[in-house]
Amino acid sequence: MATTNGSNDLSSEMEVDAFRRLFPLRFHERHLLESIRPDGRPLGRARDTTISLGAVASANGSALAKIGCTTMLAAVKLEVMTPKAESPDEGCIAIDFHMPPICSPLVRPGRPAEAAPVITKQLTDTILSSGMIDLKELSLVSGKAAWMAYLDIYCLDADGALFDAALLSAVAAFSHLQIPVVSLNDDGRIVLISEENSGAMWEKEPVNKEKRKLKLESVPFSLTCLLHKNYILADPSDEEESIMETFLTVVLDSSFQLVSLNKPGGPGLAHTSAIQDCVGINKTESERTSEDIG
Repeated sequence: MATTNGSNDLSSEMEVDAFRRLFPLRFHERHLLESIRPDGRPLGRARDTTISLGAVASANGSALAKIGCTTMLAAVKLEVMTPKAESPDEGCIAIDFHMPPICSPLVRPGRPAEAAPVITKQLTDTILSSGMIDLKELSLVSGKAAWMAYLDIYCLDADGALFDAALLSAVAAFSHLQIPVVSLNDDGRIVLISEENSGAMWEKEPVNKEKRKLKLESVPFSLTCLLHKNYILADPSDEEESIMETFLTVVLDSSFQLVSLNKPGGPGLAHTSAIQDCVGINKTESERTSEDIG
């Protein structure tokens, strides 16, 4: 009898899997009628989030961030540059988002992923417009030297909501950033002071005498939602994104003020009530994520 039941269960599982593959939208809509998703989440619930700081030893700041299976590795590297004439007391930030073939079977070797430059621009716009980083914090000597912060983010597993996970990893990497100790030599050039020679005398004048954290303000939180008929699905998986077309990404700062609203795909315009609902879900999930991380 047990063998018969086992065979029936296996047959049933195969039928469900076949239905899911042949009619993915109908499969998901059956779950939506019950206000639940195939992975067991309520419609407005994001996946579990984890962050590991210091994932890249050679970087000045780094983090590994996961939202569900979507995984991002972010690393910040600092280099000394000559500041721009129009902003002599400010450093700069350069952001690059990478999607190597390992992250998804849809990314082919030798062919850059179409989403990569789009997410790169979206990250740059969000981080700069949010006011998270005061570029004056990256200044060393007015008009002569400042820090250029190169942020590289690598997608290791693309399982939906890529921008949300990329932004989370970027914020975490900058929060982990340690600005090195530097001095000016007799030629007026910036010299990095390593731990080995930290006890040596300053050659000319100190610029900063100890490592310091980068002060972050108005930290942005992002949440992407799928809009399908009258349903709103928070933090979509890759499977959900592939069968439902209308996306809405809401970015709030740490005071829950709206930073940006982006609708990258799907027909029509999102109505006001849907936007308000997405903002409300973002607030709830941001608080839950902050508690989980803290």
